[in-house]
Amino acid sequence: MTKRIAVIGSGFAGLSAACHLAKAGNKVNVFEKNERPGGRARQLQMSGFTFDMGPSWYWMPDVFEQFFARFGKKPSDYYSLTRLDPSYRVRFKDEHIDLPASMSEMEALFESIEPGAAQGLRKFLKQAEYKYEVGINDLVYKPSRSLTEFIDPRLLNGLLKMDVFTSMSKHIRKFFKNEKLIQLLEFPVLFLGSTPENTPALYSLMNYADISLGTWYPQGGMHKVVEAMTKLAGELGVEIHLDEAVTSFSYQGKSISKLITSKSEYDVDIVVGGADYHHIESQILPKEYRNYTEQYWDSRVMAPSSLLFYIGVDKELPNMLHHVLFFDEDFKRHAHEIYNDPKWPTKPLLYTSATSKTDPTVAPAGCENLVVLIPVAPNLEDTEETRAYYYGLVMDRLEDFTGTSIRDHVICKESFAHKDFISDYHSFKGNAYGLANTLMQTAILKPSLKNKHLKNLYFTGQLTVPGPGVPPSIISGEVVAKEIKKDFK
Repeated sequence: MTKRIAVIGSGFAGLSAACHLAKAGNKVNVFEKNERPGGRARQLQMSGFTFDMGPSWYWMPDVFEQFFARFGKKPSDYYSLTRLDPSYRVRFKDEHIDLPASMSEMEALFESIEPGAAQGLRKFLKQAEYKYEVGINDLVYKPSRSLTEFIDPRLLNGLLKMDVFTSMSKHIRKFFKNEKLIQLLEFPVLFLGSTPENTPALYSLMNYADISLGTWYPQGGMHKVVEAMTKLAGELGVEIHLDEAVTSFSYQGKSISKLITSKSEYDVDIVVGGADYHHIESQILPKEYRNYTEQYWDSRVMAPSSLLFYIGVDKELPNMLHHVLFFDEDFKRHAHEIYNDPKWPTKPLLYTSATSKTDPTVAPAGCENLVVLIPVAPNLEDTEETRAYYYGLVMDRLEDFTGTSIRDHVICKESFAHKDFISDYHSFKGNAYGLANTLMQTAILKPSLKNKHLKNLYFTGQLTVPGPGVPPSIISGEVVAKEIKKDFK
């Protein structure tokens, strides 16, 4: 029987859920509070420049392929992918290192930095590949509604091999001694929501995704994936309502009967919350229908927020690549100021993206579209004075790195931080990446994808299973759609 399903939010998780639910024969409407779809993966256009406002790394291409394959499609039906080579550049205090796409070149690079490291890398990645295969296929696609889901011989037999109870910091140091190599392998953890010392070594699967599966770029930007999923949703009969915020629900017994928006009311059989989980609970649901208390949410360990600058420059920038990581300051100190002693960072690490190095369509000829990201603690006071201070710091670092003036060549710029995450996405504490992937916030210990009090309210996205990131969000939409199909046979 066809169900009337409302999906709140048009981020990757919401669009994924909508596509799967529509394929199952349901009438699906997606409600997006902003004027464009994509959630955090929106696009900014100004003065002839195009910027991806949120995600900029296309990792785990197999997840995208599997998503589109569910509908008899391929990513290439919608967008063109380029594998980046080098994958990215890392700047240290005394040099910069380019990470090659070729595995043989990567092994040679590691060996040149630390004798014996090539063999260490092979062993490290072999273990990481196992974690990736088991973690993605057996763990990530589970709805985590019951412990019984994990009574699986492959999972139980492989528990020790998954290194769930070992930290990333200790695990990496079993294979490498050189601090530069250690930082290269620890960097993905910086965005998972904890220090390498407090992140399970299970997440070395991210290193497999990085090094073995590669870093890719969809021509036109990451928003091309949003456009692809939006087009697919339309082909499946999904209707997307833009600039239409969900404000409340009406109830009948233990079910939501109506969804009320800023523009209208809609009869519903099922609701999927793909917007910020905490916002739906604290601002839309009355207390008696909430899964969690404010005390619970305040006790959660959040992944970082970000201070972002979108900068259009009227010249080409030497030394810049598509992705550059600036590890020219103290990695541990910055991580400490995000996770252990939350404050605006003293001497932050930086990440820059200049997709104009790969894609001539995103900036005028001879120009660069530069995105600068500083990972910062959530829930900080976000003022224009603070942003101006860090803009100056960023410009100093970038001019030093490129050996050229940049300030006087900026045509346009915008900044984005905590206040914007809250106003644009209702982001809890202004976070950018959701919940931290700590051991105590993994699988069944994450906020549940199902409301405990209402029969027809579900959640998807980075504050529930499986967690933050673009591929996990896409998977999250599929997982919740499968649960709805089981619950409403």
